[in-house]
Amino acid sequence: MGGRPSWSIRVARTTLVLSALAVLVWLLVLPLLAIVAEAFQQGVAFYLDAIRQPDTIAAVRLTLIVAAIAVPLNLVFGLAAAWSMTHFEFRGKALLGALIDLPFSISPVIAGMMLILVYGKDGWLGSWLEPHGVQVIFALPGLVLATVLVTLPFVARELMPLMQAQGSEQEEAALTLGASGWQIFFRVTLPRVRWALLYGVLLCNARAMGEFGAVYVVSGHLRGITNTLPLQVDQLYQENFSAAFAVASLLALLTVLTLGIKRLVEWRHGDDLNR
Repeated sequence: MGGRPSWSIRVARTTLVLSALAVLVWLLVLPLLAIVAEAFQQGVAFYLDAIRQPDTIAAVRLTLIVAAIAVPLNLVFGLAAAWSMTHFEFRGKALLGALIDLPFSISPVIAGMMLILVYGKDGWLGSWLEPHGVQVIFALPGLVLATVLVTLPFVARELMPLMQAQGSEQEEAALTLGASGWQIFFRVTLPRVRWALLYGVLLCNARAMGEFGAVYVVSGHLRGITNTLPLQVDQLYQENFSAAFAVASLLALLTVLTLGIKRLVEWRHGDDLNR
């Protein structure tokens, strides 16, 4: 036990690692490099001009605003859902778990259509909201709702395995010592899950900035008003091929930066994430 792996195991390990790397290069690295190459094909001046267009700047601003609202909402939901699922036994727990996972399996386009049915002009709630001056669909609230919906499981599913493994002994000990609920949360629970929470938030943010399907359905494609970066790329792709890739490279850069921070968290705090 613990000796040097046999030759056959080393060959199998090397083959699997190289196979995984080949697939990633083929499916991910090469397409990303192709986007960057296409973005700069007409020169740096054209690239800078493309990403400085008012509609593109508005799309960047809207993407960041939507993510800045959606991610904290999912953080709160994820903490509450993970806490409930791992610290309490109640009827319907399995159903709650299934509902948390539902956005993983449902098409984002279907998610957008669901929001249209509920919050659209003739929807169940929209028919009452719009006469009262609250427009959800084809406006910022609809974009936020669609983004929250498709990113709903990311924080919760990152926290639940960790909270399950840690148990609730320390929280119960703090409770017997007279700590309040908020004191237990901020001084016991949160420090133990902080890196997993940050990991989930980063994943959620990357998905929120790149969301296309659900946002496409509820946005109305109003350039400069409801177009997020993915929608701006889609419209430019039909009109100005090179400009579309310039903006796409900007979106890819934002996502890669987020995932780079995620990888840094894994590297620096991998032990905390696995406890």
